[in-house]
Amino acid sequence: MNETARSAAQPLAGIRVVEISSFVAAPLAGMTLSQLGADVIRVDPLGGAADYRRWPLTDDGTSIYWTGLNKGKRSVAADLRGDAGQQLISNLITDSGPGGGILLTNTVGREWLDYDTLAARRPDLIRLEILGRADGSTAVDYTVNAAIGFPLVTGPAEHAGPINQVLPAWDLLCGLYAALAITGAVRHREATGEGSRITLPLEDVALATAGNLGFLTEAMLSPTPRPRLGNAIYGQYGQHFSAADGATFMIVALTSRHFHALTELTGTRAAVDALATALDADFTDEGARYHHRDVLTGLFTPWFRDRTGVEITAALEQTSILWERYRTFHEVVADPRVTANPLFAPLPQPGIGTYLAPSAPASVDGAHASPQAAPRLGEHTEEVLREQLHLSSTDLAQLREAAVIATGD
Repeated sequence: MNETARSAAQPLAGIRVVEISSFVAAPLAGMTLSQLGADVIRVDPLGGAADYRRWPLTDDGTSIYWTGLNKGKRSVAADLRGDAGQQLISNLITDSGPGGGILLTNTVGREWLDYDTLAARRPDLIRLEILGRADGSTAVDYTVNAAIGFPLVTGPAEHAGPINQVLPAWDLLCGLYAALAITGAVRHREATGEGSRITLPLEDVALATAGNLGFLTEAMLSPTPRPRLGNAIYGQYGQHFSAADGATFMIVALTSRHFHALTELTGTRAAVDALATALDADFTDEGARYHHRDVLTGLFTPWFRDRTGVEITAALEQTSILWERYRTFHEVVADPRVTANPLFAPLPQPGIGTYLAPSAPASVDGAHASPQAAPRLGEHTEEVLREQLHLSSTDLAQLREAAVIATGD
């Protein structure tokens, strides 16, 4: 990568963020800021926070999850329950130079970490706290998801109960919103010298998203609940199809061009025209394709059912249809979209071994930064305290002996 690309890819170089967090949203925010060039120091209690051993695990108990969300950070481990450890970390947040004074946390209700306490020592403090709900009550992705409405429109039409999504979408969106908010606050501080008190409720991220996508607006305007659609797409034509050998495909026709290509591929052009006449339907309109999706799917199904996955793939590759074969995670990691993708690079990760790890998804001037390993718990404790707080070897030894800090798990 050339020097220009390095500069463009590291716009937050010189910024220092102290992260005191667990689980998904806050660690993802910290990792995102690190990938943008910030020095992110994750502070954990002695022995690790609640997510330090979270599944999935390697055979020897190393958390694949934890290492995945903490790549590129530095790790400090300290006694966060005692006065000495709290004073030490407060100093680290407030006394860490012109690029510091930034706290990212989802630890709610700790007076020694609240905005007023820290801002009294550093007026230009930037503090972002991720809450469960705006009223301060607790919530996690799984409970927020239950409260928003999506599980009751997910799954087969005939299913009666809720179906949760596997992807923690609200945590992921919240983490990215948090990284964006801190980046904006840094810009504001550079322009004005002022700090920022930022709260980001996880539930509000989900509510805003449901509103922005029209789910809540639709419910406000219409008394009719949105139905379950299985693998169909609301307002469009999209459906999954199975091949003769069991391979499954997701087929999407967003435009008239896509739909025409699908009828040509499946040899159903005449049948679809006849159906349009019989139903007085205009299949150039996406709403008509959606409304009559079941009967259209019935026309297309035999073509897929009579061919193997390889044959279907070869035929679809020659069309403008939007499609993909359903894959397992094991199939994905063996695919060139991972093995030959510059997003991924070999990463020697202590406790796990060398594997293909992703960097930030965005490339800058055509290049991706190399992924950085996650730290061992407490790996950088002495380095950070010596560098940022100018503690001596004697000071550090006393803190170790008093069990205020730990220096590597």
